[in-house]
Amino acid sequence: MSNKKQKDDVKNVTCVKVKPGYARTNKEIEIRYIAAKVIGTGSFGIVYAAKLYDFNEDVAIKKVYQDKRFKNRELQIMQRLEHPNIIRLMYYYYTSNTADSEYLHLVLEYMPKTIHQLIKTYAQIGTTMNLFYVKLYMFQLFRGLSFLSSMNMCHRDIKPHNLLVDPERGTLRICDFGSAKVIITICYRYYRAPELIFGSSSYTTKIDVWSAGTVMAEAILGRPLFCGDSAVNQLAAIIKVGSRFPLYRMRMKTSVNFSKAYGMQSFKIHVHGLFRGRSLWSAATFLSTVLRYNPGARDSAIEALAHPFFDELRNPNLETMPNGRLMPRLFDWLEKEVNIRPDLNRKVR
Repeated sequence: MSNKKQKDDVKNVTCVKVKPGYARTNKEIEIRYIAAKVIGTGSFGIVYAAKLYDFNEDVAIKKVYQDKRFKNRELQIMQRLEHPNIIRLMYYYYTSNTADSEYLHLVLEYMPKTIHQLIKTYAQIGTTMNLFYVKLYMFQLFRGLSFLSSMNMCHRDIKPHNLLVDPERGTLRICDFGSAKVIITICYRYYRAPELIFGSSSYTTKIDVWSAGTVMAEAILGRPLFCGDSAVNQLAAIIKVGSRFPLYRMRMKTSVNFSKAYGMQSFKIHVHGLFRGRSLWSAATFLSTVLRYNPGARDSAIEALAHPFFDELRNPNLETMPNGRLMPRLFDWLEKEVNIRPDLNRKVR
């Protein structure tokens, strides 16, 4: 590094006192970082890429306004979620502009891409994601969701934008836990489970399983599976891709009678029909277990992991990915994970 570059970097260094993300202690330590560029914005706040000055390590810093009218539980939730497929909370700290303006800063591990960006990149060159990578990323997604479910938590906003990946290493992390609270519905419409569209207030962690299934289908197809511009049209889109809509009784916050409005003849397309000519029967069979209208019949995340669709990843002779890099460590299970469904451990691992 040139002397001029070193001097410029020193000028841009920010020094803050932070607390460790997962430590049992609240003892503050001091870190220095260099902010690079904004990599994400939204109603939640802003995310920018940075580099820890003393460790030369890339990080992402999420800055969230603390609205006193609402309880923000993202920090408290993330402190409980130390898992290989959940974005790592390294540090956190607070700042304020005025007496009434406070911001929470989450210092997170840096991941270079999102599933959304990968899908978009493939679409731009007229292709879709290699099925091996679909399996690789989806296995990690369902593993993360299984861990969340074991903690009685719903993410509630699973979508391609909230799934971070490192394509070189083949690793995936679930991010953005700002909606992870079991009271209101946040999930973006395209990825919303039917029971949420119906207005059910007694949903389970299987809403995340549905969302994960729609993300997987999008990765294969290169476009969203269900595209409705309203709750009514979203449900119609779901119905048209299904087999026959089981009219089990779930009360909706609308007076529309769907069986009358759309006619049962609309409900005859099977998931397998979407992948005709693509040699993706195993993927379609798997999706038919996680994209089930009735949440009671829908596979849980741990059951999804045990599906034969992922058997290729369980091959003990599989050492490298198609890009030649070593496979990520998929089966270093935490003790809590092993105890979720002991009867499935042999199938999952």
